[in-house]
Amino acid sequence: MQYAVGSPLPPPHQLGQGPHAGWASAAHHPGRDPHAGGASGAHHPGPPPGTSQGPVPVLPPGFPAPPGPPPQAPPGSGPVPPAPPRHAPPQHTPGPPPAPDTTGHVPLPPGGPVGVPSAPPATATVPAPDPASTTLAVLLIGPAGAGKTSVAKYWADHRRVPTAHISLDDVREWVRSGFADPQSGWNDNSEAQYRLARRTCGFAARNFLANGISCILDDAVFPDRPVVGLGGWKRHVGPGLLPVVLLPGLDIVLERNAERSGNRRLTDEEVARIHGRMAGWYGSGLPIIDNSQLDVPATARVLDEVLARAIASPPSW
Repeated sequence: MQYAVGSPLPPPHQLGQGPHAGWASAAHHPGRDPHAGGASGAHHPGPPPGTSQGPVPVLPPGFPAPPGPPPQAPPGSGPVPPAPPRHAPPQHTPGPPPAPDTTGHVPLPPGGPVGVPSAPPATATVPAPDPASTTLAVLLIGPAGAGKTSVAKYWADHRRVPTAHISLDDVREWVRSGFADPQSGWNDNSEAQYRLARRTCGFAARNFLANGISCILDDAVFPDRPVVGLGGWKRHVGPGLLPVVLLPGLDIVLERNAERSGNRRLTDEEVARIHGRMAGWYGSGLPIIDNSQLDVPATARVLDEVLARAIASPPSW
């Protein structure tokens, strides 16, 4: 077929290229002249049955050929089995199961107030519980220089059960900027920081105890202020807290205080004043250890003996 002069030639047919992909088919459609306004020209018979209509597309090299018509069975040959699929679906083989999570969250029991240790009945023949292998909450009380921190650390290090040492002074010194040093004068700010440190220590002790870890806390609790001192510890830790007082002689306290440095070293006047106030624990019913002539290991052994009696007969405070 030829086109009129000046008419644009239809672009060469390429498979799947934009809106002009059907131009070649339209140009070669039998029985239709593209310049005749839709009027039919000379009649061209259609292709015989069973043959493809339209021109054969020209494919670029490497492009897969489109699927042809299904094969026609010759007459009398019976049904033709279906052709196998050209592309078999991918087979997904299950992989190995994921490894178990070995670093997952370990649930912890919530901390609660520690109860009073249960003493064996008076008629029982079982021995008293061994304080070295019993989960306990101990409060070591004493003036500055009494050796509370040294004894508490040694006692916690040498127990047969997990034990934590919680020092009030260490927690109080977590405050770096704005630290209220009582040596500069006791005021509302320093008392508020003491209360905050005491409450923090109490919460930590309750969590340790709830998970089977004993605790020993140390603090310079004054007997003339039971509400903010001993009473505060009882509220924060629980009624099962066992208080024990370390009270060596004044000369020993002054000697040990002289070996300190930083804000933990007090003046001799302040040490003597605190020591005098601590004497009020005599007659309070709390167990008192005079460790003037005892070193740290010997004081820890005496502490175990005192705790064994306290477990058998808890003090009233």
